[in-house]
Amino acid sequence: PLNFRLVPDDFEYILNHGGARVVIVEDGLAHLLDPIRDKLETIEHYVLARDDQSSNDETASGAWLDYETLITNAASVLPPPVDIDENEPSALLYTSGTTGRPKGVMLTHRNLYINAINSICEFGIHERDVYLHTLAQFHCNGWGLPYAVTGMGGTHVIIKKFEPAAFFDLVSREQVTFACMPPTMINMALNHSLSEAELKRLPPSMRIGTAGSAPPLASIQGVQERYGWRVIQIYGLTETAPFLTVSKVKPTMDDWPEDHKLRVQAKTGYPMIGVDVRVVDEAGGDVAPDSGDVGEVIARANVVMKGYWRQPEATDAVIVDGWFHTGDMALIDSEGFIEVVDRKKDLIISGGENISSIEVEGFLYKHPSVLEAAVVAAPDERWGEAPYAIVVLKPGAAVSEADLIAFCREHLAHYKCPKQIEFIAALPRTATGKIQKNLLRERFWKDKSKRVG
Repeated sequence: PLNFRLVPDDFEYILNHGGARVVIVEDGLAHLLDPIRDKLETIEHYVLARDDQSSNDETASGAWLDYETLITNAASVLPPPVDIDENEPSALLYTSGTTGRPKGVMLTHRNLYINAINSICEFGIHERDVYLHTLAQFHCNGWGLPYAVTGMGGTHVIIKKFEPAAFFDLVSREQVTFACMPPTMINMALNHSLSEAELKRLPPSMRIGTAGSAPPLASIQGVQERYGWRVIQIYGLTETAPFLTVSKVKPTMDDWPEDHKLRVQAKTGYPMIGVDVRVVDEAGGDVAPDSGDVGEVIARANVVMKGYWRQPEATDAVIVDGWFHTGDMALIDSEGFIEVVDRKKDLIISGGENISSIEVEGFLYKHPSVLEAAVVAAPDERWGEAPYAIVVLKPGAAVSEADLIAFCREHLAHYKCPKQIEFIAALPRTATGKIQKNLLRERFWKDKSKRVG
């Protein structure tokens, strides 16, 4: 699945780099490909999936094939079975990285079915579950659980656009038992007023999986006390198919004080079944539990990707001696729970969306008034963190913050654009001339207990 919030240049790169032959587009989004159709090198068929089956200009002109018509006219006999190597790629998912261009993550059949089995075990997924999709399928939160829910015969319910009123209506009407949503959505739900009658219609027990950034402890407590729902924090990456750790109260903790249980739930989590997780220092040695020392999270498991499509050097840079290096910095305790507190790579995660700071900087550099630019993550009450740009203007040049933000919004997906821009005389640099982003970030996060949103 492709992120529909990207710009045509991103679609062109991904579709050509991935060698896609067929593209299926939801009705209302066909216009996103119109500017680049003549630049797509491998696409053979353009298919339009529509809610309204009445004829429209796209399908009538022959520019698009109609999905429902293709299904109706398909052969009634199944094609002969094909021998599939479980270690061959099953999905190619593009994720933002620090290089600016998305990388194609090759997930194998084995990666995906092992993740499904892990999810079934850890989240207790069964055939009576009703799973609510709150995010688009291009998110890890979107594609991470359908394999497990479908495999167990559960029911899928999809909300096209998250709004608290629509969310609660669906939860009540469908008696949802499981949903996965980022902390931003949890907070929106908590801030929505419900009448006593509406509260009574809610399902009495429901699991809320949350990922993308750490949920505030107050949000976990609020959901559990107000609705009686159980919050489970999940951590992983596209490269790990996607789940690595899960944070929930173990049976051995049942007699712990409630505030201790909440603190456990607020941690990133412990390794899922069959997943080895270590927190290592710069020399590759394990960080001592409960020491307060921070190290990088690395993982070894059957859910780790095959590699980056057509990028062997990038693959070798993150998978070393069988261990995948996440680039996330964490603490580890004596129970094996990790707590991500910082990010090694210059990736901003805003409302669950990955944003490459280098990509944003690249567009800022295109403005004729910009001499230098650095983009870092700054705390944001709504999105957890958001892009913040620090810019040095060319001598004699003048441009306002509003104009520069508007310039970015003309070329970038809006969620990638800086929320604020600061102008300074010079960027701090190391002795070798590298921009010291750590110093730029420090002033935003120095009073925070965590260095990520």
